[in-house]
Amino acid sequence: RSSDLTMDHAYKIPNFRAHGWACKTNMPSNVAFRGFGYPQAGLITETWIDAVATKSGLPPEKIRAINMYSGIDQTHYKQEIDARNLVKCWDECLQKSDYHSRREATEKFNKDNFWKKRGLAIVPMKVPIGSLLKFFGQAAALVHVYLDGSVLVTHGGVEMGQGVHTKIMQVASRELQIPLSKLHLCETSTTTVPNTIRSGGSCGTDVNGMAVQNACQTLMQRLEPIMGKNPNGSWEEWVKKAFEECISLSATGFFRGYGNEMDWEKKQGHMSEYFVYGVACSEVEIDCLTGDHKNLRTDIVMDIGCSINPGVDIGQIEGAFMQGLGLFTMEELKFSPSGVLYTRGPGQYKIPSICDVPEQFRVFLLMSSPNPPAIYSSKGIGEPALFLGSSVYFAIKDAVDRKSTR
Repeated sequence: RSSDLTMDHAYKIPNFRAHGWACKTNMPSNVAFRGFGYPQAGLITETWIDAVATKSGLPPEKIRAINMYSGIDQTHYKQEIDARNLVKCWDECLQKSDYHSRREATEKFNKDNFWKKRGLAIVPMKVPIGSLLKFFGQAAALVHVYLDGSVLVTHGGVEMGQGVHTKIMQVASRELQIPLSKLHLCETSTTTVPNTIRSGGSCGTDVNGMAVQNACQTLMQRLEPIMGKNPNGSWEEWVKKAFEECISLSATGFFRGYGNEMDWEKKQGHMSEYFVYGVACSEVEIDCLTGDHKNLRTDIVMDIGCSINPGVDIGQIEGAFMQGLGLFTMEELKFSPSGVLYTRGPGQYKIPSICDVPEQFRVFLLMSSPNPPAIYSSKGIGEPALFLGSSVYFAIKDAVDRKSTR
């Protein structure tokens, strides 16, 4: 279902119909790792675009620009979309990557070299952020304030390297108006926060941040009369006074979710609360004798709203891109006719290494792009950029096409 809903990718397709089938095979079952069907759906759509460009004799970037969502429109499942930031990302990536002059440079390189060829590709992205089922969007939190002024925060998100704990601490610090040094985080446990939802879909900070914000605001409301009587007091003084006046210094927070849901009978609805947009331009050089390729340069422009932590978000974009590069250009599961997995261990299954990182790798965040529905106008960023790794695949394809037309 996720693939069906995201098959339009970044393009306005007036006549569109998608069907998905679950197939039973003799291979082990697999689950989503990062992207939940979007990378696969997006690759199919970008392959259409590339095929149209080849058939029509037009540059792929021109076909992409003609067919992209460009303003306020509707998706194929009747959800309104404001794609103006997608166009901004596209234009800025063309400019930041110096695309047109580099296209001329690659063409000159390919004329001068027979056994090595260079390819260049620019690919857009539109990823929905939200939950197909309404109850998947709820979250809870628990915040304790202690007499020494320290604060313990617990929420329902699972930290797996995406930085959700860091951002949650920043939310609590901002709401309680205290430095991060006073804040401590308790590892996720249903002992303290029950009935937690899955941490996925790039919604961890969105929903858990809202729950923590709700708990902190409850505490601040309780402390407000005390702070009013002693406006020049310290955080520790206010906390001590609240304790003496028998005011609870512990609060739960809850976020009910955005209330989005699809009507599967009508095949329409509000699948997501917002979209994350991005564009990547990649250049590669291939060795026509060995088939090896070298990633020369990648420029990425991402619309992530008003970032809570730009350092964390840029790291997520870079990491997701590299995982996408592995997915689309290197990693492959090989099975025997009876279903036995051949590619077991690093000897047979290759993942990206430091040598595969583009020699020039630049990430830019789109400026002045607030996202009011989410916490502090930010956007979920954990999964979307994985698809941008496909720009390397299409750059390789561009280089191969240059060789075949020689």
